[in-house]
Amino acid sequence: MKRDAHRNDVCPSRLILDQIADKWSILILAALLPGPLRFNALKRELDGVTQKALTEALRRLERNGIVARRVIPVSPVAVEYSITPLGRTLKKPFQALYNWTVEHREAVDKARRAFNERSLGVS
Repeated sequence: MKRDAHRNDVCPSRLILDQIADKWSILILAALLPGPLRFNALKRELDGVTQKALTEALRRLERNGIVARRVIPVSPVAVEYSITPLGRTLKKPFQALYNWTVEHREAVDKARRAFNERSLGVS
């Protein structure tokens, strides 16, 4: 593969990666794997997400066919989100990524400490 093959104008998969591989998208999919959730329940599951960030991520995921949005006609109107069949195909690669973080957490922590020591000039 050529070095410039990952530029946006050359690599169409880069746009998809930008859309599905950000922090909130991965956490949203993990929260929805057990089953559909309403917006506020999903927000509670994702500690630290703002309403704006959650809304934007859900729209991106819906636009890309990863998440489905369903309006529930109750009073007041509720919205429920679920993973589409296409979205479920991400379970295995995202699980592998999560498993990697668990398996290599100590090595990453050690590398961070070493970097910080070098950056601060500590011997």
